[in-house]
Amino acid sequence: MHGQFGMSTLARSIAVAGGVFAPGHLGELTRYLPFELVDAVLEETRTVQRRLRRLPSRVGVSFVLALVLFPGLGYARVCRKLVAGLAGLAGLGLPVVSEKALRDLRRRLGAAPLEALFEVVAGPLA
Repeated sequence: MHGQFGMSTLARSIAVAGGVFAPGHLGELTRYLPFELVDAVLEETRTVQRRLRRLPSRVGVSFVLALVLFPGLGYARVCRKLVAGLAGLAGLGLPVVSEKALRDLRRRLGAAPLEALFEVVAGPLA
């Protein structure tokens, strides 16, 4: 029976986010909210960054959701929790983010992408 089976190689392609945050996940949120979904919502709500930034809008969505998960922490500590899984990657060059930059990111996003994301994830009411 062993001789009946040949060797097969399966190739699988996956989509990977670009930028400095690409090599890892931004916490467990990306398991439930993949970057493709967040990018689609940002496109739909026209809140994608207009120029190349160290903190793209996609990271802003994850950051705002992380703020909800850790309400007692300040912006800087929430950001550190969010990117903690990326810290072990050598040579990644994660940017040091100030609280002002995080505040500006949150203001730049506004509520529209989070509302649209909720509508997609929550689904229709019964």
